[in-house]
Amino acid sequence: MSGSKPESVPVPNPRVTWEGCSVLLDINDGDRLVFARLSSGSTLKIGNKTCSLQPLIGCPFGSLFQVESGKEKPYLSRFVPPTEENNVQDEGGLQLQEESRDNRALIDNNQAQSLTGEDIDAMRRQGATGDEIVEALVANSATFEKKTQFSQEKYRLKKQKKYAPRVLLRRPFSRSICEAYFKKYPVRIGFLRVDALSLLLSMANVTANSDVLVVDMVGGIVTGAVAERLGGTGTVCSTYLGGTPYSIEIIRMFNFSNEICKRILRCSFNDLCSVQNEMGEQVNQHEDVCTMESQSNEKASVSVSTEDFHLSSKNGGADLVPENELSTSSKTCKAPKAGEKAPKEAIQSWKENGFSSLIIAAPEQDAWSLVKDLLPLLTYSAPFAIYHQYLQPLATCMHNLQLEKMAIGLQISEPWLREYQVLPSRTHPCMQMSGTGGYILSGTRLCTNTSQP
Repeated sequence: MSGSKPESVPVPNPRVTWEGCSVLLDINDGDRLVFARLSSGSTLKIGNKTCSLQPLIGCPFGSLFQVESGKEKPYLSRFVPPTEENNVQDEGGLQLQEESRDNRALIDNNQAQSLTGEDIDAMRRQGATGDEIVEALVANSATFEKKTQFSQEKYRLKKQKKYAPRVLLRRPFSRSICEAYFKKYPVRIGFLRVDALSLLLSMANVTANSDVLVVDMVGGIVTGAVAERLGGTGTVCSTYLGGTPYSIEIIRMFNFSNEICKRILRCSFNDLCSVQNEMGEQVNQHEDVCTMESQSNEKASVSVSTEDFHLSSKNGGADLVPENELSTSSKTCKAPKAGEKAPKEAIQSWKENGFSSLIIAAPEQDAWSLVKDLLPLLTYSAPFAIYHQYLQPLATCMHNLQLEKMAIGLQISEPWLREYQVLPSRTHPCMQMSGTGGYILSGTRLCTNTSQP
């Protein structure tokens, strides 16, 4: 009888939702943005209706759903927008008809609509859909035909959002998550706009097989964006000052696989510095003591590293292994979650080779205090990028870096993103937009020669 092989865990299709995945629900074209985790029992309240999210499981991202009034309770049904093939008309006649109409003679006295609220409730009890209610409102409006085409579209859209709200199923990734937080809760991500985030990754040269050192005090959006760009290669080290790690809860919304989650590690700044001191002490000991003493020190270091791993697992509280089952094979039986404590071997490798780039997004900390301590951890000629909402902290940091001759190619960039409304005969910038997306200080670490005067 042949030995049974362990069944491989099926990798979900990233383009199709599955049970347990996180999604971004765009309700009524950006009027409301909701992060949700799909399950058979999860629900979403839209207006005064509560709908189950069960129909969303197994659907491709980008699908559009509409709230329908069922016999028992409201539900979400798949909606396919109509095509524009049947709307081909004579452009000249349509333009003349449009020019002959305007809204000057319309009086808003709430008497143009003959359909009352009792009539709408009666239609709902009879099982009328939201689109049928909208068409009934259009047919019973005395002023709809007198409005311009643009006003008619606004009227239909307003009634559709009220009586037939639609939900767009979006995939949560760096851009969509950043846009949602910037619109809903910008303080949580330090007012980091999506163009600033993309420029931050480009300035830091985040590429495959890179070891990126990140100081993320904006909820984990930067750490998740770096891990997403690495795509399961390299490592992301999220460092922190003090004994409490910074919150990176936003990473849960990226739907990262176990392979990518294993690449996201945490390590305090004190641990990075202590390993450097330990390495220097070990070099001095090897120069002074004999070979037998060095071999005994190596045996002692192996026993200490095993004990440290066991203690870190107990303190971490995730993927605990019993003492009688703790072995070399048991360490790799389960993939660690995102943000696990970095092992000592990885820290030593970072100290020997250095990090390939540095990204700092810490609006609550002084930029110069962080850079002067973290910059020596980079390899020579490694790029770095620092984000801040205001200009003055970065200007002070840039001046100090020039005085200390720690970096070259220093520049402060201000990203600028303007959204335009592009429609026939009415193309202009959107009226509501952010004034600034913050500032980014970028540069390259310089190898300073202390032997020269």
